[in-house]
Amino acid sequence: MTTAIPWDLYRSFLAVLQEGSLSGAARALGLTQPTLGRQVAALEQQLGVALFTRSQTGLAATDAATALRGHIEAMHSIAASLERVAGGLGENVRGAVRVSASEVMGIEWLPPILARLRQTHPELEIELVLSNRVQDLVQREVDIAVRMTPPRQDVLLATRVGSVTVGLHAHRDYLARKGEPASVAELAQHDLIGFDLEIPFIRAAGKGFAQWRREAFALRCDSDLGQLALLRAAAGIGFCQHGVARRDAQLQALLPQISIALPTWVAMHTDLRNSPRCKVVFDALASGLRALIG
Repeated sequence: MTTAIPWDLYRSFLAVLQEGSLSGAARALGLTQPTLGRQVAALEQQLGVALFTRSQTGLAATDAATALRGHIEAMHSIAASLERVAGGLGENVRGAVRVSASEVMGIEWLPPILARLRQTHPELEIELVLSNRVQDLVQREVDIAVRMTPPRQDVLLATRVGSVTVGLHAHRDYLARKGEPASVAELAQHDLIGFDLEIPFIRAAGKGFAQWRREAFALRCDSDLGQLALLRAAAGIGFCQHGVARRDAQLQALLPQISIALPTWVAMHTDLRNSPRCKVVFDALASGLRALIG
């Protein structure tokens, strides 16, 4: 190697490692697959080693790629930190802030907060990422996250805004057809709406509610919005946030002894605390959610 290798080549290599394929990495970086393939090939040529073996099942990392991964992840973290610091320079509240939240939080709670924020700061751009996957704040997948779990990394600035409570609900039309369960045991006689794939959060939440298992569900959906839509369509009984259900006169809470409290947090990387646009969004989310759910 006689010349410095551009960071873009390392970034593309890391994306392929993380996504497991050229197509997945291309989508993650917003590039075409041929462009990404050329960048990986260019990195291999400049390093003088093969980074992937290609087969009918896809790409497999070589020993050289595995050895380089930790170093390039460290480079990625430093690059993300530089972007955060640079983004905080300047005094105007303008530019993009990427916010992640769960599906229900992003649809049912955040829109009025973000609408008011944009009225106050019209040059602010909000990118709202709705996913139940915990987005990585350290690697800057997003700038700010609304989470139902306490942030554990020391580099994160977080504030608790209250707790969202979740319980069983059903549409009044469903209850008119099937009757209201008077006990947990009677749920076995009803059409239950639940998950398809069990994830650690669901496993932890269901420890005290053994009846809530995949085999018991008449309707299965891993999207919280999908389950909420089924509830509103009078399809059966399922979990819903109490605050969301209270806005719909047709949804009735059932069996109050079954209730789950989800502590809710707003978090961002400490590098962003001096960024005017991120601070404004962070403060607006924290105060707005405290007023709504706190």
